[in-house]
Amino acid sequence: MEKKLKILLIEDNLIEIMKIKRTISFLKLDHTLHEAKNGEEALKILEDKSKFPDIILLDLNMPKMSGVEFLTIIKEKDEFKHIPIIILTTSDNQKDLLECYRIGVSGYVLKPLKYDDYVNKIKDILVYWSMNELKKI
Repeated sequence: MEKKLKILLIEDNLIEIMKIKRTISFLKLDHTLHEAKNGEEALKILEDKSKFPDIILLDLNMPKMSGVEFLTIIKEKDEFKHIPIIILTTSDNQKDLLECYRIGVSGYVLKPLKYDDYVNKIKDILVYWSMNELKKI
């Protein structure tokens, strides 16, 4: 049975933010989406237990703090390291991919150019994680 997810989207590109909102709406998914435009904003959101996410969707290339830097900080903190983090990126750089998995990412997904392909990938990600037994704090 699928459950409602609290999703933290860490993305600095407004078009990408609108795209994921539109996708969730189009798919008629009843998930809660919180947004952060960079890793620093995301860390502040994580301080609020009422907004504590079930999963994090993370872009790699952001101002102030890269996705890899954010991922490193999160995976070093006991209260956060259990949160599944899925990288959503345009980077197919093998170095980025290997570094993210070394740190402890739960998934690495390339953003497709075609919107239909994007919708299908986001749907697969959210359906998969809504069926998982996630740790609640």
